[in-house]
Amino acid sequence: MSQSPMTWEGQWNARVFINQNAKDCLLPMGITSENVAKQYNITREDQDSLAVQSHTKALEAIKTNRFKDEIVPIQITRQQDGEIKIHVIDKDEGPRPNTSMETLAKLKPAFAADGTTTAGNCSQVSDGAAVVILTTRKRAQELNLPILGSIRSFAVVGVPPSVMGIGPAFAIPKALKLCNLTTEDIDVYEINEAFASQACMCVKHLKLDWEKVNPNGGAIALGHPLGCTGARQLATLLYELRRRGQRYGVVSMCIGSGMGAAGIFEAEDIST
Repeated sequence: MSQSPMTWEGQWNARVFINQNAKDCLLPMGITSENVAKQYNITREDQDSLAVQSHTKALEAIKTNRFKDEIVPIQITRQQDGEIKIHVIDKDEGPRPNTSMETLAKLKPAFAADGTTTAGNCSQVSDGAAVVILTTRKRAQELNLPILGSIRSFAVVGVPPSVMGIGPAFAIPKALKLCNLTTEDIDVYEINEAFASQACMCVKHLKLDWEKVNPNGGAIALGHPLGCTGARQLATLLYELRRRGQRYGVVSMCIGSGMGAAGIFEAEDIST
């Protein structure tokens, strides 16, 4: 994200403001978070509580090496104390052990004076990369590649741009219907925590068990590099299903300008 071309600060094309639908899509993401919180009665305490849980779960996952199989360590060189030293990056730097309701309560609203979205209860601006190989079973077997799972369905829905974060609440049911499953059939949900407000809304709207949602933390703790997050979620999901010996999982996220996407995945049975 530190190298993102989307941080360009040039002027918008004037034609964007002629079309109201296009103009609606220019609403800052932080304001859409505030809209979700107000429209769906998501309190500051709800949001801060989710943020604390995100950090707590991520730190526990790191401590117990749950990310070990999905992370490829990288080496970087850095000048330190006048010497060139090699550092190995093999874990996420985002999760903070001092995150608590008390520390989060001290943060001021980031987008509106009377708002509830803060720097502590929305996703971090992070750098990251992830890769997923999607192919046919036949081709994977020909290349002798280990199969982690299969995609069962995928759906995208449109929602009002002013509350774009609610997208997963409607994309998930659509994707489930496509493969004849229900929310009760899903063992693990990876729902992106772009903002705590929208993640809370989605979980409450779908009446999900919080124990099934982001068991290893989410974007509030791990960060949200925009082009990376979906692939990262899928890697985490498939390894978590394998670790648990469970079958079905969901990856879902909201999309700026008013959409939501969701995919249903089935872990490969390795018991035989």
